[in-house]
Amino acid sequence: MPDISDAPAKPAPAKSSGLVRNSLINSFFTLISRFMGLARDLVITAVLGASGNIAADAYYTALSFPNLFRRIFAEGAFTAAFVPSYSAVLVQEGEAAADKLARDAMATLAFATLVLTLIAQLTMPWLMHVINPGYFSDPVKFKLAITLTQITMPYLPCMALVALMSGVLNARGRFIVSAAVPTVLNAVMLIAVWPQHDPLRAAYAASWGVLAAGVIQAGLLFWGVRRVGARIGISFMPRVTPDIRKLMVLAIPGALAAAATQINVFVSQAFSSAVPGARSWLNVADRLYQLPLGLVGVAIGVALLPALSRAVQAQDHESAQNTMDDALIFSMALTLPAAAALVSIPFFLIDGLFTRGQFNIHDAQQTAAALLHYGWGVPAFVLTRILSPAFYARKNTFGPMKFALVNVAVNLGLGVTLFHFIGVPGLAIGTSAGAWANVILMLISLIRRKMWHLSPRSAAGLTKVMIAGVGMAAFLALCSTYRPFIQAQIAQIMPHLVKEIAILGVCFAGLFLYIGLLFVTGAVKSRDLKAMLRRR
Repeated sequence: MPDISDAPAKPAPAKSSGLVRNSLINSFFTLISRFMGLARDLVITAVLGASGNIAADAYYTALSFPNLFRRIFAEGAFTAAFVPSYSAVLVQEGEAAADKLARDAMATLAFATLVLTLIAQLTMPWLMHVINPGYFSDPVKFKLAITLTQITMPYLPCMALVALMSGVLNARGRFIVSAAVPTVLNAVMLIAVWPQHDPLRAAYAASWGVLAAGVIQAGLLFWGVRRVGARIGISFMPRVTPDIRKLMVLAIPGALAAAATQINVFVSQAFSSAVPGARSWLNVADRLYQLPLGLVGVAIGVALLPALSRAVQAQDHESAQNTMDDALIFSMALTLPAAAALVSIPFFLIDGLFTRGQFNIHDAQQTAAALLHYGWGVPAFVLTRILSPAFYARKNTFGPMKFALVNVAVNLGLGVTLFHFIGVPGLAIGTSAGAWANVILMLISLIRRKMWHLSPRSAAGLTKVMIAGVGMAAFLALCSTYRPFIQAQIAQIMPHLVKEIAILGVCFAGLFLYIGLLFVTGAVKSRDLKAMLRRR
């Protein structure tokens, strides 16, 4: 059955097989997007570099600024509140009532983000001074960061509309368009940056590319929701109806939780702005550790929230438990190999992929030092995305807010303290430690409230997956130790692109070993895999 059809979609039943299929759809397109993003970053880092000029830090500031507000007001809080509410109205009152809720919600979100964008544009010099105080000592860099950020800031309302319309599609059981849309950003930016050779011109081209991509993405999502039969028009005049008031009440705790999380980002940016090149180092490390988060955590979380919402609405507790069990094992099976690579071979990865052009060996060493400590936090980053829907599906947004505040406290306490002793890697340690504190608190709350518990089946599967992950990590660490020997053998056959071929070969060898260990330990059985993927 195609994902987009002319006939209006009916809400699908909450089945674990549907969760896996929808997660695979999201993961497939996220994988394409992430690899395109990696290609984009390889091109951008080669042209912009990191510590060698002012363009790189200024550009990464412009890229992160609208995303910071987007995660607070759009994708995180509002979507987490909107999807369960829209799903409930869709099931209980029908499509017309659900679409009316979506229209009012879209108008409210569009108006709020437009006002926020306008305020940010007018106050950008003062905001930049607060968020990146280290730039103020370099007036040229400070001015460039302001100009580029003013170019990219209108990306925020575009992404707010994208997030809401993606929620409409996902609640109706349609995932392909919303999953494919992120590839647009990477494609447009690659087209914009590829012809550039001057770092300054490339920074401007990339910033304009962000804005153009946002407009295209919003247009594609609007086309997608119309194709599935959702009658949602674009309006910028909000109507604060009783349903919207309820939605805002649900969204406020989520916004506070997201804001608390973004405080961690804010603090990291403030401290890193004082170190030339640090913003670029953290961005490159962010690209690699966010790969499993986007590919696994977000993809499964997007499919999990509508499935859980339907199960909760139907009071099907067994289905909710099984759905969470499948999401946990599936997510960790895909996450642990990435974590193993980031922890075992961080410098091998960065040097093999990024060291070229303006990005030098010093930049690679500093980036790898941060990446190592992000690596052991990756499972926690993904688990946060898996466990949060268990609260949101029950319209409980206060729990994640409280846990996020603890996350911030741990992050700030460790990150700020360690930054003064070991520099930029200390910020990564704080981020990972805070994420694990958040996960532990969510697990305790879920078990105490009897919303979900780790079943014997899940515990056994998780143990087997961890054994396979440890085996892969040991293999990769051994390959890193013998890296000169590996590259020498490759150089005899192919003298060009030696380090790139070496890292790709080692990663694929480790991945094949991991897959083999999954079957050896019994974590994955071929008959189970076929059963999960079979349409019912």
